[in-house]
Amino acid sequence: MAINVLGVHTDHTGTEQATGNSLAVAYSVSVLCWLLSAGVYIAAKWVSHEMPPWALCFWRVLIAWAILLPIVHRHFGAMVALVRARPLELLCIGGIGLAICQGLLFTGLQHADATTAGIIMALIPIITMVLARLILGEPMGTWQVTGSILAFLGIVVIVIKGSPAVLMRLDINPGELWIVAGSFCFSLYTVLLRRAKFDIERLPLLVLLLGAAVLTALPFYLWELVSDERSALNGNGLIALAYVAIPGGAITYYLFNRSVEALGAARAGLMLYLQTIFTAILAYLLLGEQLQSYHLEGAAIIVVGLLLVTLLKPKTELAAAKP
Repeated sequence: MAINVLGVHTDHTGTEQATGNSLAVAYSVSVLCWLLSAGVYIAAKWVSHEMPPWALCFWRVLIAWAILLPIVHRHFGAMVALVRARPLELLCIGGIGLAICQGLLFTGLQHADATTAGIIMALIPIITMVLARLILGEPMGTWQVTGSILAFLGIVVIVIKGSPAVLMRLDINPGELWIVAGSFCFSLYTVLLRRAKFDIERLPLLVLLLGAAVLTALPFYLWELVSDERSALNGNGLIALAYVAIPGGAITYYLFNRSVEALGAARAGLMLYLQTIFTAILAYLLLGEQLQSYHLEGAAIIVVGLLLVTLLKPKTELAAAKP
């Protein structure tokens, strides 16, 4: 059983749900989780000209892993057994989702603004749905296809800054393409994790995946040490690293696990969209970024696509849900 910090109980279906006042606590925890997560975009952008991306990624996952490791000490036996049985799967999934994804995101923030990054990362649920259809054979109806196409068009509007001439000139910000690639990696991580069905509780599994991310990020970090003059940690870099590793890393991961246990994976996952809002607000307040018209246009198209995807379920899925 999970740590009962949110007053959860297990219903007759075996899923944990929040009850009574604990539901408000659960949503509060989820909101705090995505607020802290949005701060990662701000911190990474703040030091983007002083600290290379893979240094930030490596130290973030290493510190988060070290903080969470003692919390799961009672699960060490099961964790060791899983590592021995399925080491390559753990390394591949953890490396893609918690190292390569972050490295690409931080690389993108060297060139793109945090507001744009927050909007693009909101695509993760839709990319995940498409990959789940291709890899897992999960149902995807006409409205889901339509919504996915609309969301993609919304991202195109943002990447070309609302001007077709930008596309014709191929004058596209490479940072935004790196961020799109990062969102794809996290979606792939989600689908692969779903397919793997590791028989271990969420938090110990997260610690194992963070360990895999450390191993994956290490070669990139070592390469930066010999090739990037920004590799030395200065004052601003240490402040940013402290934030992305502790409040934006270990604490965020822990809070997300608690919110999933209390709200269920579907409701907790939908709260992801708060991250986009928080990122835009924090970027305006702390970085002086301004919402441009193409941000609003692209975001509006994405929202329509998301509504089609989340509100209009495939008929096969609805039929399966009936008793």
